[in-house]
Amino acid sequence: MNERYTTVTTGQVGVERERAVFEYALLRVVPRLERGECVNAGVILYCQERAFLASRSALDEDRLRAVDPGADVPGVRRALAAVEMMCAGGVRAGAAGRERPGPRFRWLTAPRSTIVQPGPIHGGLTEDPEAEVERLLDCLVR
Repeated sequence: MNERYTTVTTGQVGVERERAVFEYALLRVVPRLERGECVNAGVILYCQERAFLASRSALDEDRLRAVDPGADVPGVRRALAAVEMMCAGGVRAGAAGRERPGPRFRWLTAPRSTIVQPGPIHGGLTEDPEAEVERLLDCLVR
């Protein structure tokens, strides 16, 4: 379903801005699967209406090492970079990089038993998906 929402923004009487529906999922690092402990390390955001898909990460190495002193930090960083590359699409992302943003988002957010895992999908409304990715990273990861 492709819906459009228009609202009056607070503080700007009479100024209407289009807000679009978006979905997002946290990227969690689970260094020891048997323990189930995790550290939020990134976010993936998809906005169908704007054909937007992006991922940002900010790994707190100290927090990760507090959960697992032996965590493979370089490996985690590579996995997070791979998610960002897959979101960007194109040749560097391989065959999946040629897919539309929606199927890539669904593939990236499918449950998996790896060290870097997506959390549940949530939704919201935004005027600016690019700014929303950064806002979510600041609120939920940093």
